[in-house]
Amino acid sequence: MEYTVPEYYQGYPGVVHGGVVAAILDEVAGRSQMGGPPPRFMFTARLNIRYHKNVPVGKPLKIIGRAGISKERTATATGQIFDTEGDLLAEAEALLVNVPEEMVNQVDLEAIGWKVDGE
Repeated sequence: MEYTVPEYYQGYPGVVHGGVVAAILDEVAGRSQMGGPPPRFMFTARLNIRYHKNVPVGKPLKIIGRAGISKERTATATGQIFDTEGDLLAEAEALLVNVPEEMVNQVDLEAIGWKVDGE
């Protein structure tokens, strides 16, 4: 996925706030395990982040999530953010845990616009 982070998410001039970087990595890692139908919703139990270089605002970024090992109740995944030159800016490893089925069943997923890319 390509994304350009707007300036209002900067932590200091020209650089994306580290918490926003973490949120992007968390989201892309979690979505890599969604699969489906139906989608697999998971909580992040642990997120380990490595910041390699400043992530710039206002410039195109390449964001990649990869599914790791999937078990019945848990899964692992990774997320990475690259600049246009292919340099790794930040990466994360996530341990994910299934959202209880009864919680997912209480939500009308279509009504809230949930879908997996490519559908």
